[in-house]
Amino acid sequence: AIFCPSGNFGGMELDTVKLAQKLNPYCNIVLVTKKGGFIEQNFDKYFSKDDSVVLESLGFRSLSFLNTIIQTKKLLKKYDIKNIIYFGTSKLKVVYFALLGTNINLIARHGTTRREKKGFFNKLVYSRIDYHIAICKHLLNNIKKIFPFGIQTKTTLIYTSMKFRNLTKRNSGKLTILHTGRIARGKGQVDAIRACEILVENSIDFELFLVGGYEDGYEEEFTKFYNNVEYKDKIKLIGFTNEIDIYLQRADIFLFPSYGEGLSNSFLEALSAELKCIAYDNTSFPELKELGFDFVLVENKDINKLKEELLKVVRDEVFFDLKKNKKIIETLFSQENEIKKYLEILK
Repeated sequence: AIFCPSGNFGGMELDTVKLAQKLNPYCNIVLVTKKGGFIEQNFDKYFSKDDSVVLESLGFRSLSFLNTIIQTKKLLKKYDIKNIIYFGTSKLKVVYFALLGTNINLIARHGTTRREKKGFFNKLVYSRIDYHIAICKHLLNNIKKIFPFGIQTKTTLIYTSMKFRNLTKRNSGKLTILHTGRIARGKGQVDAIRACEILVENSIDFELFLVGGYEDGYEEEFTKFYNNVEYKDKIKLIGFTNEIDIYLQRADIFLFPSYGEGLSNSFLEALSAELKCIAYDNTSFPELKELGFDFVLVENKDINKLKEELLKVVRDEVFFDLKKNKKIIETLFSQENEIKKYLEILK
């Protein structure tokens, strides 16, 4: 079974769906998610009747805590579940109580940095985990630092595989800068816009495309900032789209000054599409450098340095080995590698 207790739309939910699709040919998949959430509402868009993926939805609400435990226990028995891959750690206590008296293999898959889990009850719950899967070394170190471990608990690193992109570039005739991902505080959209001020000051024509929907509660704050930008006519707010390749084809530069990422799918997609990429020096981005990717790292949260480096890239003062980036994606982030590593830890 693959559990994703979130009802939102974002990277974790998409990664849940993608993993179910990848493992489907090798396992009988029961996809368990929040009732009324994104995955339940969009299940038919990702899976056909020919797929052996079964959808089950649960309340995952505080007021229905006991009922959710009972329903989870019924699901585990109904489908004779041997393994649970659990995305994140939210609501994990539901699964903990449902697993009492079983030897089901509990695997927690982590895609974001976590805070320390203190207290006796947390120690009890997290010590039940058999495997922690991290999608990058930064998260692997984070897991080892903050989570209580049981005698049987192991950790492993599994890079999320990427879709290989052979895109035909479409030159728009104007410098095109791209940022993709959910519009949220600290995700880089504000700093990307601010950095482009240096292009205006140097009379360089450009367009900055922001592709992604808003995080709940952030639209008003971001819109207020956006409306005060003097060059907002150059900033294109696209919203959510499944046609991301269209924008990757048009773009020259991928500007991604996020304040922190587990391992950004958006950034890897841009590297795979052979874009000139710029990011802040934090969380998992130094690890990508260590893996051999060629992109620009800027001192964390230093907007002036970000402007300087952006201008250098625009003026072709920085050389990028873009073919090398694509080759690394095809080698280290292949679907075959990811599936093989998951199958090694499943019962």
